[in-house]
Amino acid sequence: MVVTGRAALLALLATGAVAISGDISGTVTYLAVGLVLVLVVVDVLLATGPRKLRLTREGDTSLRLGETAEVFVTVSNPTKRRLRGSVRDAWPPSSHSSPKVQPLLVGAGERRRVRTALTPTRRGDARSAGVTVRSIGPLGLAGRQRTLQAPWTVRVLPPFHSRRHLPGKLSRLRELEGQHTTMVRGQGSEFDSLRDYVPGDDVRSIDWRATARNDGVVVRTWRPERDRRILIVLDTGRTSAGRVGDTPRLDHAMDAALLLTALAGKAGDRVDFMAYDRAVRAQVKASGKGSQVNRVVEAMAPLEAELVESDPAGLVSAVLTQGRARKLVVLLTDLNATSLEEGLLPRLPLLSSHHLLMVAGIRDPRVEEMAAERGSAGALYRAASAERTLSERHRISAELRRMGAEVVDADPEHIAPALADAYINLKAQGRL
Repeated sequence: MVVTGRAALLALLATGAVAISGDISGTVTYLAVGLVLVLVVVDVLLATGPRKLRLTREGDTSLRLGETAEVFVTVSNPTKRRLRGSVRDAWPPSSHSSPKVQPLLVGAGERRRVRTALTPTRRGDARSAGVTVRSIGPLGLAGRQRTLQAPWTVRVLPPFHSRRHLPGKLSRLRELEGQHTTMVRGQGSEFDSLRDYVPGDDVRSIDWRATARNDGVVVRTWRPERDRRILIVLDTGRTSAGRVGDTPRLDHAMDAALLLTALAGKAGDRVDFMAYDRAVRAQVKASGKGSQVNRVVEAMAPLEAELVESDPAGLVSAVLTQGRARKLVVLLTDLNATSLEEGLLPRLPLLSSHHLLMVAGIRDPRVEEMAAERGSAGALYRAASAERTLSERHRISAELRRMGAEVVDADPEHIAPALADAYINLKAQGRL
């Protein structure tokens, strides 16, 4: 049962009437209180029972972080009484639903649709917490309230901010394939066509048989190999929970992975995805040529950083079980010297003997700012600590390169395009 402000006002008026009457015996008081209680009880009994209502859902089921979704609840009143009151469609606080409470008027045998806008601030699945319906009696003094279940889930996908870099990277790919400039020759590249020799061409590209059949010198043109295999591995262990700026390192890594997935798909390569810490948290296997972005985005949406140390032995084993065919393995992790020296580096020869490895890490620009601080003793201590962190990062990057791995180390603003450029460079060199 719920009591409205009108009931409180009625009680206040009854109190004033008792004070004016000056009744000593209390008869007027009892009558006033009794009258208010009777009216409240009658109003509750005449109110339409929310339990008898029927709720149905419709609306958006997914959106990208930062966008707004619309969810609708249709309230059906199968009773013979009119329902007048309010309704609240409850969602988690991070969903930022609006409006919070809406008036509701449903005639007997009628239906009304209620709209709720959601603007989530976190990735993952946002689930409805229930629909609370408050039915007020005809006197407006009191009513009934009940929370009804109308399950609905809205999946909040990663925002993919780096999408803006995709046209520029695709343009580089087209140049690499010879659509805008002369095709390049790279070790392991695929033969495309023949053309006349021009000064500056690599003499190793001359096709002597075709030259013998023509009046001039003929060279072969090449294009980067297609249908290569790429495995993107997202480290969801403890270090991925660290925040760089206002965003977790994991989210920055996701954005870079999405740009690489879209770019590789356009280049005709097959992209697999895996999220790992101590177990496989998500996995997408390429079902054919073409973009896997939508499937990867869906797999990324519910991922959260696990507050455990990642298992490098398990990660290497999980990668090797994906097949022995040589592929590019892109590991998005933190270039933390301690964790890599004790984990990945001892197992790197096993991994690099089967696949080409690229390690990408997100650098915190705040550390570089601290390294440049001067002016006080505290600033000097912070600068010394930051310099040591940067030195360790550079050392571990050099060690990874010495052992045959490609390394991409950039701040959140540049990690996605830097990773895409590294991929394009490998294709230009014919290493994929």
